[in-house]
Amino acid sequence: METSILDGLDEPSSLRLLPESALQGVADAVRLEMIDAVSVTGGHLGSGLGVVELTVALHHVFDTPDDRIVWDVGHQAYPHKILTGRRDRIRTLRQPGGLSGFTKRSESVYDPFGAAHSSTSISAALGMAVGRDLDEASVKAKGGPAPKRRNMVAVIGDGSMSAGMAYEAMNNAGALHSRLIVILNDNDMSIAPPVGAMSAYFARLASGGTYRGLRETAKQLGKLLPKALYQRAAAAEEYARSLVVGGGTMFEEMGFHYVGPIDGHNLDHLLPILKNVRDSDQGPILLHVVTQKGKGYAPAEASADRYHGVVKFDVISGVQAKAKPNAPAYTRVFGESLIKAADADDKVVAITAAMPGGTGIDLFGKAHPDRTFDVGIAEQHAVTFAGGLATEGYKPFVAIYSTFLQRAYDQVVHDVALQNLPVRFCLDRAGLVGADGATHAGAFDLAYLCCLPNMTVMAASDEAELVHMVATQHAHDSGPIALRYPRGEGVGVDLPETGVPLAIGKGRIVKRPEGARVALLSLGTRLSEALKAADQLESAGIAVSVADARFAKPLDEALILDLAATHEVLITLEEGSVGGFGAMVLHLLAEKGALDAGRVRVRTLTLPDLYQDHNSPETMYAEAGLDADGIVKTVNAALPGQKA
Repeated sequence: METSILDGLDEPSSLRLLPESALQGVADAVRLEMIDAVSVTGGHLGSGLGVVELTVALHHVFDTPDDRIVWDVGHQAYPHKILTGRRDRIRTLRQPGGLSGFTKRSESVYDPFGAAHSSTSISAALGMAVGRDLDEASVKAKGGPAPKRRNMVAVIGDGSMSAGMAYEAMNNAGALHSRLIVILNDNDMSIAPPVGAMSAYFARLASGGTYRGLRETAKQLGKLLPKALYQRAAAAEEYARSLVVGGGTMFEEMGFHYVGPIDGHNLDHLLPILKNVRDSDQGPILLHVVTQKGKGYAPAEASADRYHGVVKFDVISGVQAKAKPNAPAYTRVFGESLIKAADADDKVVAITAAMPGGTGIDLFGKAHPDRTFDVGIAEQHAVTFAGGLATEGYKPFVAIYSTFLQRAYDQVVHDVALQNLPVRFCLDRAGLVGADGATHAGAFDLAYLCCLPNMTVMAASDEAELVHMVATQHAHDSGPIALRYPRGEGVGVDLPETGVPLAIGKGRIVKRPEGARVALLSLGTRLSEALKAADQLESAGIAVSVADARFAKPLDEALILDLAATHEVLITLEEGSVGGFGAMVLHLLAEKGALDAGRVRVRTLTLPDLYQDHNSPETMYAEAGLDADGIVKTVNAALPGQKA
């Protein structure tokens, strides 16, 4: 199958000129183009393959970009990018300087809202719809001509519908009666009955103007009946409608007109129904589309996760080109350490929010299925749920990516820290994450956790330290405690057989040569770069002490004050934003008067105060000045008498 049919389709306006009979050929070509591109770049494959026909149909039926299409999460937006002027750059996905793996407003006018965290699409599209309605009302009030009709469409997957935010938005949309279209892409939950010609016929009937007009007329006439009779008639109508439209009663109760389910791979079904919902004056509408993740690519269809996220792979065989690891990944070390804790203590439970594989909880789940809780994309619930478990004497470990814990910050503050409940937070993907870019970077947890009373915050400098810190969390029952660790492989140190709890708030000296003028105080895995920098500086005749802080809160005050008192330069290192560990150290030094005499020069190396675009982690840390060369440069600039 050739992809040449795409050559003239640089914009959706060209797609809209094609006859409907040509659209399946376009979809087939988009699918091939996407498979080939992702085989080169890696990325999210299965979800995009599942919405190819839907994407083609949406851009054919709707007048994008004037009509807005908001893709939830953005995992499934690669076909959308191919059809919206980015086909020539599709093989730069997630590459340095290339296309984002998610929708991004600065990348295209066809991306009306940036997405990478899930369940935001309905809220965003509703905001756009209300903005449109306010504009229309303003023009009407001024006596101007009616503005061009515009549609707002949110495409959300069934997984994203597990988050409370989606229902908050739907509840608001139903109350506002704004003209909004929500497309529920059901590719996993199997909440739909079998789809086929009869289902499509009913969906087309339910979405059409005649049915909706008759239904509204019947409602108005029904209100003239006695109240008891009207209520019985309404109940009978709802029951009869549920027979026609299937499982949409819940959405109807929230104020949506439910249409579906329909086959999301059948353009003969999709196109007329999309036209009906496009032309409807009723709102809001929910269109239930059933798709198959990984559709059209046999290796993905056969895979358990439908090739949700992949590295580079061979198109013919589907075999992914994963490099052999040099050291165990931090995520695996965490999962195995937690299993050992649970083996010894039946009060240990593990909680994750739809990311068991990404956090190592999948390993724990195989060993202790009865004590494993995947709550779906519901971080707020996960944290408060853990708080409830803690009140009953259990030891909950909440494993969530650093970037996703941001979604539950109020619960961390109010439901856990304020009540001083011993919830264990395990923050995977702390620091920079490479190809996923700014939306997934774990940049802010140090800043947003260290400011909380009762909270203890640790960061592992290597995989052996991670083992000990899991043991520390297990032993810590006096309040909440957080542990952060990065994505990827460890540094290759020997792992202890069992973890030993660390003394809370105590760091360690890694090296302290006689006559050291410079102290490098590292938190987390920048320790290896600090040691490299120390070697470079010592080869230039500058002796350097290196310390591993271990704790960002509480700080090892004695260690820090000693380093400040005995060195000319003190530099803190962290894989986090401004306002985190370095700020805590500066606050301590100022509070204790350690800076008053001006004998020590302090510099805090953090991530830059901006959102870094996706690149390799090594390049991103170098840009931030957090590699060995950057550390040496900072030392030379700060050390008295040194040339920068």
